[in-house]
Amino acid sequence: MAVLPIRITGDPVLHTTASEVTQIDDEVRTLVADMVETMIAAPGVGLAAPQVGVPLRVFVYRWDDGSAIHEGVAINPELWLAPTPPAETTEDDEEGCLSIPGERFPLLRSPAAILRATDLDGERYEVLADGWLARIFQHEYDHLDGVLYADRLEYPEAKAAAKAVRKKGWGTPGHEWMPGRDHLEG
Repeated sequence: MAVLPIRITGDPVLHTTASEVTQIDDEVRTLVADMVETMIAAPGVGLAAPQVGVPLRVFVYRWDDGSAIHEGVAINPELWLAPTPPAETTEDDEEGCLSIPGERFPLLRSPAAILRATDLDGERYEVLADGWLARIFQHEYDHLDGVLYADRLEYPEAKAAAKAVRKKGWGTPGHEWMPGRDHLEG
């Protein structure tokens, strides 16, 4: 297993729809193991393959809600969402992203989701999620469609996110960071 560099916003792989996995082979198994290692080193609660430069429809997740650890790999996932109720964002809605390191902005997400995906053994599974787990699934699934959470922000948060990206010199290809080695501050 190896920790992989994480791409930062502006890299084309982060803004392109990822391709379906056609075969779960040793290459995919190694990718998933490396992604888990990278996610833990970052530290993060989810990581999508495009974030490590691989344009495949794969994400990993690991979140401890205090009573259980939710973890897994989602290959070629489908995501079904409950309607997002109209509301004002709060601190509880703040979200961050390893591809926009150090920044956090509030974003309304659906309160519940159903994830249908394939695991490393080629078996289909389904998870009914709510709260933060549903948010994690939505965030990682967006990466597979070339969407970063900052792309979903509304004014004034969208303006603040764009300003932070410009100030750090991101938004163009070639920026990445290495979990466990690089210290990126917000």
